[in-house]
Amino acid sequence: MHIEVGVIDTVRMNAAHAAAAGVMAAQSRHLLNPVELAKTVLAGMTFSVLMQIWHAPVGPSELHIIGATSIYLLFGFAPSLLGFGVGLFLQAVLFEQKDLLHWGVNALSLMLPLIVMHTTFGRKLKGNFAERLTLGRVFRLDAVYYAGVVGMVGFWLMISNDPAPLADWPRWAVYYLPVFAAEAVLTFVTVKLLWLRRNKPSIARLTDIPQLRLV
Repeated sequence: MHIEVGVIDTVRMNAAHAAAAGVMAAQSRHLLNPVELAKTVLAGMTFSVLMQIWHAPVGPSELHIIGATSIYLLFGFAPSLLGFGVGLFLQAVLFEQKDLLHWGVNALSLMLPLIVMHTTFGRKLKGNFAERLTLGRVFRLDAVYYAGVVGMVGFWLMISNDPAPLADWPRWAVYYLPVFAAEAVLTFVTVKLLWLRRNKPSIARLTDIPQLRLV
C-alpha cells in the first residue's frame, strides 16, 4: 500500500499530511489513558514488525503484510489507528527515509479503511452483546479493510499527475488477494490462541481479547 515516491505531487502530499494528522488528533485523547497508551505502543510495534517481515514492489505501490485485523481485534480501534500512524513514521525514519514524503498518503490509506471496518462490522464483535467471532466474520472484516486499502491506492493514483501508474493498479489489486486470504486465516488462529489464554493478566489488561466471544 506504499505509494512510490514521485507519483503524488507536493500539494496533495501536504494536504494528506494535514488530513492524517487531523484523524490522529481526533483520537489522541486516548493517549491520556496509560492502558490505551500501552496498547497504542504495542499496536505500532506489531504493525512495524509485520511491515518489515515481507514487502514486495508491484507497479506503483507495494504489497505488505499489514496485520490490520489482527491488530484491531487485539488492541482496539483507537490504538490501532494511532499505531498505524506512528508505525509508518518510525518505519520511514528507521528504514526508508524517503517514505516520510508520503507519510500522510500512506497513513490515510490505512486509517480510513480501518474507520470503515470498525463502524460497519468491527464494533459488533466486542462487548457484552458481541457477535461470535468466526473465520467467516474475520474474512468479512478483512474484505472490508482491504477493499478500502485497494480503493485508497486507486484514489491516489487517479489524482496523481502521471496517469501511467493507474494502469498498473488492477494488477496490484489482484496480487493482494492471496495476502488478504493469508492474513484472515492468520488473524483467526492468532486470536483464537490468545483467547484461550484470555485470563492471563497481561492479555486481560493489555489486549481486547477478553471482549471477544468465540464460543
